[in-house]
Amino acid sequence: MKARRDVYQAIADPTRRAIINMIAAKPQNVNSIAEHFNVTRQAISLHVKILTDCGLIVIRQQGRDRFCEAQLNRLSEVAAWVDQYRQHWESKLDAMETYLEKLKKERYGKQKK
Repeated sequence: MKARRDVYQAIADPTRRAIINMIAAKPQNVNSIAEHFNVTRQAISLHVKILTDCGLIVIRQQGRDRFCEAQLNRLSEVAAWVDQYRQHWESKLDAMETYLEKLKKERYGKQKK
């Protein structure tokens, strides 16, 4: 049984992130996506397959063309993961700000004497 790829694998690659950005605005077929990169169409097809396996895009058939459509709701998993660290760093920065304010008051108080 093949292991399912996860969303983190998909966004780890800059080409895949660029593809997601492109199709987030407007669904596109693989040929039009490939035109924006200096790699083979086969390489882009592999990136699209990985993005599909991760659930970040779906392929919709329209006539002869297959269009890649973004499924950005899967990125909420990444946003939630990042948010826990944002909260951690915000609390650290708040503590540093409090400390700096305390130092300013101490120095300002010494200058007045």
